[in-house]
Amino acid sequence: MKLRPILAGAFAALFVTAAAHADRPFTAKDLATLDRVSNPKLSPDGRYVVYDLRTVDYDANKNAHALWLIDLGKSGDQPHRLAASDGGASDPYWSPDGKAIYFASARSGGNQVWRTDPSGTQAVQVTNLPLEVGSFRIAPDGKHIVLSAAVFPDCDTMACTKSRLDAKAASKATGVLYDKLFVRHWDEWADGTRNQLWALAFDDAGKAAGQPVPLMKGFDGDSPTKPFGGNEDFDIAPDGSAVIFSARLAGRTEPWSTNFDLWRVPLDGSKAPEDITANNPAWDAGPVFSPDGTKLAYRAMKRPGFEADRYWIEVRDLKSGETREVAAAWDRSPESLQWSADGKTLIATADDVGQVRLFAIDAASGVVKPLTGDGHVAAADVGPKGIVYASSTLDSPDQLYRVDLTGGTPTLLTHHDAQQLAGVGFGKYEQFSFPGWNGETVHGYLVKPYGFQEGKTYPVALVIHGGPQASLANLFHYRWNAQALAGAGYAVVMIDFHGTPGYGQAFTDSISTHWGDRPLEDLQKGWAFALSKYKFLDGGRACALGGSYGGFMINWIAGNWKTPFKCLVDHDGLFDNRMMAYETEELWFSEWENGGLPWENPAGFERFNPVDHVADWSVPELVVHGGHDYRIPDDQGLATFTALQRKGVPSELLYFPQENHWVLKPQNSVEWYGAVIGWMDKWTGK
Repeated sequence: MKLRPILAGAFAALFVTAAAHADRPFTAKDLATLDRVSNPKLSPDGRYVVYDLRTVDYDANKNAHALWLIDLGKSGDQPHRLAASDGGASDPYWSPDGKAIYFASARSGGNQVWRTDPSGTQAVQVTNLPLEVGSFRIAPDGKHIVLSAAVFPDCDTMACTKSRLDAKAASKATGVLYDKLFVRHWDEWADGTRNQLWALAFDDAGKAAGQPVPLMKGFDGDSPTKPFGGNEDFDIAPDGSAVIFSARLAGRTEPWSTNFDLWRVPLDGSKAPEDITANNPAWDAGPVFSPDGTKLAYRAMKRPGFEADRYWIEVRDLKSGETREVAAAWDRSPESLQWSADGKTLIATADDVGQVRLFAIDAASGVVKPLTGDGHVAAADVGPKGIVYASSTLDSPDQLYRVDLTGGTPTLLTHHDAQQLAGVGFGKYEQFSFPGWNGETVHGYLVKPYGFQEGKTYPVALVIHGGPQASLANLFHYRWNAQALAGAGYAVVMIDFHGTPGYGQAFTDSISTHWGDRPLEDLQKGWAFALSKYKFLDGGRACALGGSYGGFMINWIAGNWKTPFKCLVDHDGLFDNRMMAYETEELWFSEWENGGLPWENPAGFERFNPVDHVADWSVPELVVHGGHDYRIPDDQGLATFTALQRKGVPSELLYFPQENHWVLKPQNSVEWYGAVIGWMDKWTGK
């Protein structure tokens, strides 16, 4: 098969042209300083799209967010920054009449809601609450706002929470007493507050007035869910009568429960939330009212305790309560749902054979139609005249595109980063497939190095994705970026081993309790296939890299498949499965993946435990870990480094005290790539 770039519209073509005149490779600093497009929102009439653009002040090591606008009613209209963004602006949301754009900003000292009009010349503060605002939505009547704030559940007012927090901050005693988990979650220690929803009315001046009405008073749980939930976790009925939100009752089972339910509460807070999906003990998520308010669409898993189960699409008749599955035969797991303006079609995003595509699903028949081709759709918004979405590929960062509800050729809307990347060369890439475990088809990607020349051979980076139910696939990854490695002169091989989503739920399920055999077999067979197919790969100068589950696999490879590699890189990886079960925060993950509780099924945790194979470690390894990583705590990385040092294996530890499971600060990202590439150069002789 001939190598070819898989293009995401006209923007990728710009890179092909630039690559033909490339005078330098793509670098880690390029990656860290790129503008990032996200969160497109269409005006109610479909004329405008507003979106969030993140820019970087590299010297200050800070990011800034601003709102940009495109007038889709003017052919060829260029995006422009709204002046109201001065002081920071993110998370845009249109008013129902299209006359105002609401947004979040911390310019007043803490995150509050502001607004501007489509001209974007002036910003007006809408909320002035004693606590910072999290996510928000504007009610369809345009007269109310529903927002989240972190509060103590037994407080009736936000002022009560603020008073308690101030008293704690003023106290010289620093001890915290816990009587249940979570003690910490993702990268924060629990302080007793919960994300809860509140409703406020707008006054005649369009500002939030009066006391916020608690919609989850006394509710022991979070909405939006922590740590990554947003306003996709709740929706407001078109008639403004109610809010439906997704939340899990915490109690003492929160760290090992995935039983998120949908709850309905009156917008005026006159009744306590009612659980409307109590019959499903697994995850219910993403409620969206149909435009006429008669139906509710949402996503539902079926297996309690399994966070990577397939999401099934459910549509409920809100009058009768009857619920039915839509597109039950479609073996994909949608990550988002929206209704078309006429209420006849559901628009979903889902992993699909190494891509993330947009799909149109007929709500009555369940017929599914892909709307986008190759690439990774990161966010989308549905309007009356089409869909605007952000998408990237392995050789182009996220840009905005527009596509009709019936599909067709997407229209490129933005060209951010084109100037910065002019003259930058990218490695060409292709997707390949081979027979993996059990003879089943497994897919992967090959990225050529910068400046590739026929007849030469190149060192290789085998990049192993995390999750494990995830994929690096065809996207411009802002942490594990294949082009940053290709720019350093490495060919990059990535395998979507068993466990990766987008190939059917059975394929995803197959990794659970099989972390060390089936995916390892896929990696071994994929590696052999790549070496046989791509003769320019120098298998004698290869390093393997991975983070999270990928870091587990690096440590597993160190004792079980070390022969091909000159060096290894483990980022936030597992060293001891058994201790991980006691150290991590979301316990359902470790318990499902290892087949039970560690004291009831110790063999499940020891079956594929890297710590049991340290005696066979000999390959030089770089270990990277973050001090605020509570998903895989830094003890795991320190133990890995200790084992390597005590055995006399050449090794280094790169520790980021303030980073979490990811490396997010721009200068830290550049330091990370410098250390990783320097380590590979050292051991591949490059």
